[in-house]
Amino acid sequence: MDELDRAIVNSLQGGFPVCDRPFAMVVAQLQITEQELISRIDLLLKQGVLSRFGPMYHAERMGGSLSLAAMKIPESDFERVAAIVNAMPQVAHNYARDHVLSMWFVLATETPQEHAAALRNIERETGYPVYDMPKIKEYFVGLRLAV
Repeated sequence: MDELDRAIVNSLQGGFPVCDRPFAMVVAQLQITEQELISRIDLLLKQGVLSRFGPMYHAERMGGSLSLAAMKIPESDFERVAAIVNAMPQVAHNYARDHVLSMWFVLATETPQEHAAALRNIERETGYPVYDMPKIKEYFVGLRLAV
């Protein structure tokens, strides 16, 4: 990442304008063109520097379902199970933990019924139980990571 990439990431963490030309509003602060901003974001995504660029939705308010889930996967079978879980469009992200519950992921669906079906599907395809942990209370943490 060069200094401009750092400035882009740092400026976008605080929010993204909702208007007809949001990139135009962002570039005014960065003194670059809209196309350069879009190209740099695209490259940061392709390089894996950014894992995603897009809005965060409150799934439950839209009639959907969201939860944190975990699985107890032996190290010898972790890659196979990760490939299955990661291939599911309902899985937002998946990560390994040094814990008895070694695989954790966020599951988001359009309806609670789809959520239950996705959990059953993961269990059926992997052969392992899923420990579903729906949110009881929501906390907002304004996390910003200066790069």
